[in-house]
Amino acid sequence: MAQRRLRVLPPMPFVGRRNATSSPSAPSTAPTPARPSRRTIVDSAIYLDGIRVASPTSLADTFRALHDTPGGMAWIGLYRPSQAEIHSLAEEFDLHELAVEDAIAAHQRPKLERYDDTLFVVLRAADYLDVPEEVAFGELHLFVGPNFVITVRHSESPDLSHVRRRMEADPELLAMGTQAVLFAIIDTVVDEYAPVVAGLANDIDEIETQVFDSLDANVSRRIYELSSEVIDFQRAIHPLATVVDNLQAGAEKYHVNEELERNLRDVADHLTVVNERVDGFRSMLRDILTVNATLVSERQNARMQALSELSHQQGEDTKRISAWAAILFAPTLIASIYGMNFVDIPELHWALGYPFAVLLMVALGLGLYFWFRRRNWL
Repeated sequence: MAQRRLRVLPPMPFVGRRNATSSPSAPSTAPTPARPSRRTIVDSAIYLDGIRVASPTSLADTFRALHDTPGGMAWIGLYRPSQAEIHSLAEEFDLHELAVEDAIAAHQRPKLERYDDTLFVVLRAADYLDVPEEVAFGELHLFVGPNFVITVRHSESPDLSHVRRRMEADPELLAMGTQAVLFAIIDTVVDEYAPVVAGLANDIDEIETQVFDSLDANVSRRIYELSSEVIDFQRAIHPLATVVDNLQAGAEKYHVNEELERNLRDVADHLTVVNERVDGFRSMLRDILTVNATLVSERQNARMQALSELSHQQGEDTKRISAWAAILFAPTLIASIYGMNFVDIPELHWALGYPFAVLLMVALGLGLYFWFRRRNWL
């Protein structure tokens, strides 16, 4: 499997923008909110009783439209805004400086913080990439006040356009206010965890088959890399459970609509299921790694045993060859002595010399044969 690592797109460099003036002759002393590019503002709308009544194209226009719509709600979606743009939002909606700092820095864990009547929420979206078998993570910051919702994305995911369309199609739900938007976004993020869980489960099934059906030396590395993916996923979803629990705990205090509260409980149930499955994945991978280590050890022991048996067989063959060589060497030695061209060999003119030499060779050969047999060389 391709190496799997945490993939979070970094924030774009923050570039300040020059403040506009009302006219060359009478410059305004108050700074004008920065005008973001089309890419920065994904969508901006003013809603009244769940109906979109304005679609401003800049932050300044959004601020004016909200002021001109008593009882209205602003939903501003931003993608990698500049530091100046975030500060203009902070000035308009009185956002806390610590929350603004976190939104600028990004790379936060999921959390929920309340600053007076404004909530600051950090969510981590996840997307399963099938080809490299990786989990890519996105980061989403939300500022939720009495009459505004600001979403700040620092990565391509999650795509909130379908959330906005779904809520605009249900004006009654959207009329419940900013809490309805917040819960809908959390619900979407949690729902998008399901394909990630399915992808990881499929990878684990493939690894189980690979462990038992093949001798692939890379399976241990694949288990380790998938374990890293699961750990990264746990870090993204475990803190979110605390966020949802805190929202549930404050539902009564902050007069959350009963229908929204039921929706939040449903989100909490889905998140619990995801957490339990991911925790189970980690245990399964740990067990698979143990089984794989055992199988690798057994295969190594089998190879060592086969080598040992081969070495033993080679040793036995060597002993047999050496024994027969020694048996054949003795008669050869005697024959070579009597084959020397010397006149004064004692037995050379003896009538029984030849039978004696043959008998000596046979006796010596038999003696060596029985001696080697006794030592199990033959």
